[in-house]
Amino acid sequence: MNYFELFGLDTSFNLDTRNLSETYQKLQKAVHPDRFAHASSQEQLIAVQKSAMINDANQTLKKPLKRAEYLLEIRNTVMPNEQASFSDNSFLMRQMELREMLEEVKYADDVYTAIFEATQILDQEYELLFSSMQIQLGENTQESNLSACDNLRKLKFYEKLHIELDRLEEQLLDD
Repeated sequence: MNYFELFGLDTSFNLDTRNLSETYQKLQKAVHPDRFAHASSQEQLIAVQKSAMINDANQTLKKPLKRAEYLLEIRNTVMPNEQASFSDNSFLMRQMELREMLEEVKYADDVYTAIFEATQILDQEYELLFSSMQIQLGENTQESNLSACDNLRKLKFYEKLHIELDRLEEQLLDD
């Protein structure tokens, strides 16, 4: 049983997160260890395993990029590892430009403005890629799934840049 089936959801990228949360609570309540306090050790172990699976499923489905990756996985779309190089030379160039942009933030006359502008750029580009991936996942063809896979890898790069920018902001503004 896949995670979508476990939660009684359509196998789709777009889902009702409130429904996900409510179903998660119901499922966890059903397998809570307290309910199995007087059961055999095997039944207790099974309850713990089910609880762990429900937690994993919830964590995967509630986070959009993890959900996309899982969806591609159950569609048998092979996701290259993160160290595999991109064949998209324009994105490779963009990666370099964005890294340079983050480096320049350190030396900006107005750090607050530089951080704000960098955040805006990262957010806008992230949203464009995310929207594109969302459409591709909705199409669910072999070609669109491969494109969604490529965009997912790019989105993970943007997430890492956001983390780097957050660290940089903390470092610069704490000084």
